[in-house]
Amino acid sequence: MNLFNKVTDYQTVKSIFFDGMTLLFGGFGGVGTPPGLVDCLIESGVKNINLIGNDAGFPWVGMGKFICLERAQSLLASHWFESCCWRFDESGKTESRIFSARNFNRAYSCRWCRLDGFLTQIGKGTNLAYEKPLIKISDQEYLYEAPITGDVAIVYAKKADTFGNLVFDKTARNTNPYVAMASKITVVEADEIVPMGTLNPEEIIVPGIYVKHIVQSKGYNWKWIWEMNDKA
Repeated sequence: MNLFNKVTDYQTVKSIFFDGMTLLFGGFGGVGTPPGLVDCLIESGVKNINLIGNDAGFPWVGMGKFICLERAQSLLASHWFESCCWRFDESGKTESRIFSARNFNRAYSCRWCRLDGFLTQIGKGTNLAYEKPLIKISDQEYLYEAPITGDVAIVYAKKADTFGNLVFDKTARNTNPYVAMASKITVVEADEIVPMGTLNPEEIIVPGIYVKHIVQSKGYNWKWIWEMNDKA
C-alpha cells in the first residue's frame, strides 16, 4: 500500500533531474551506488551537473558511466584512486577537488544536525584546504569546512518500506546514509520494498522523513573489477 505516494518509477524520477543541479550520490568504487538511478540520470539528458560523492567509480561502474559522457561540470570527491576522477583532471573541462574523507562525512552531517559548518585541523596547510577560511581560536588556527548539501541525492538500499525507512547491506551502506540526509530531494533505489511496519526498527539506518521517492531496483548491471579479471 503506497500510503505516502513515495513508491514510484524511473520515468517519474527522470523529471526530478535538471541541468546545473548539484547531485549527491552514495557508493564506494560503485558498491552502494544505485545502478538504475545512474542509468536514469544518463537517460534524462541532463548536463552541467555538479557531482559530490566518495569517488567517481570506473568507466563502466557507478557514476563513472555518467562522467564518461562529459556532462558533469564539477566533481567533489574524497578518493582519487583508479577511478574516473583522472578524466576530470585530464580533460580540463571540469573542475575537480578532493576532500578529506574524514571531513567529508562530517560536512554531510551538518545539514541534518542543523550546523553551519565546523572547524578542524585536518587538511590545514595542504592542498585539501584550497581557499577555505582559517579561523583563529586562542593560539590555534582551524580550517572552516562548510556543510555539503545538494539539490538531489541518489541512494542504494537493501530494503525500504513504503514510508522510506532504509536498511543497508553491509559495506554497501558506506556514504549512503549521509548522502540521504544531506539533500533537498532524496531518491532511493531499493532491492526490496516492503510495507511500513515490517522492518526491524533496530536495522533502520535512515528514517523515512528524509526520503522523497523510492524505486524498485533490478540489481547491478555492470561487471566488477574482480569479475573481469577472473580467468577461471
